Amino acid sequence: MKYVVMFTSRPDLDQNVEPEHAKAVYGRIYQWFQDNGEHIADSGAELHPVTTATTVKYGESGPVVVDGPFNEAKEIIGGFSVLEAADLDGAIAIAKTWPALELPGVALEIRPMVEDYSQFE
Repeated sequence: MKYVVMFTSRPDLDQNVEPEHAKAVYGRIYQWFQDNGEHIADSGAELHPVTTATTVKYGESGPVVVDGPFNEAKEIIGGFSVLEAADLDGAIAIAKTWPALELPGVALEIRPMVEDYSQFE
């Protein structure tokens, strides 16, 4: 089964991390992708900072384009990847090894991916 993993963080907590520590964790992230290559169904994607986001939403007179993310939450999605695992427990086991989890405010959101659209007919 395929699972989308969204890598989330809290940019407001980044200032609490020593730059050397952040750099070391980031280096282990590259290794994580190599170590888990057999479970990664895509090339993954890191996103540019949330300050570059543009949102299209529905307004009073139709679609409206606004700068920035629509969601006002403190957490932001910094990237995503698609994992293949036998079940949710397998996807969780892989996610638990994400090196950046040791940084404040970092989390992974895991969702099963819709692969069979016939259920919507």
